[in-house]
Amino acid sequence: MLEVPEGYIRKRSSTIPFGYALDENTKGYLKPIKLEINALNEVIEMVHNKFISLAEGTHLLEFQTNRKLSRMGLKKLVDKKYDKRLGKKSKSLLDRF
Repeated sequence: MLEVPEGYIRKRSSTIPFGYALDENTKGYLKPIKLEINALNEVIEMVHNKFISLAEGTHLLEFQTNRKLSRMGLKKLVDKKYDKRLGKKSKSLLDRF
């Protein structure tokens, strides 16, 4: 049985999610990158609280992590995080304004 290190997630598609990277030693799993995950969580909070726009959030993430994320990708992550917390399904970030 393969021992999966803490924080690793199963690789489900060919796309590597923001905050994770391939790990050659643990096939089929992605290792977390703390810098990227922390930066992403901060930007998600700022976008949700309307301190910055999606465009500003993507630029800030690229500056901090040297990895790109589209506005739509960031919007989906914001919606996913706050839909669970609010207990409802919103189709758009703009529905909250």
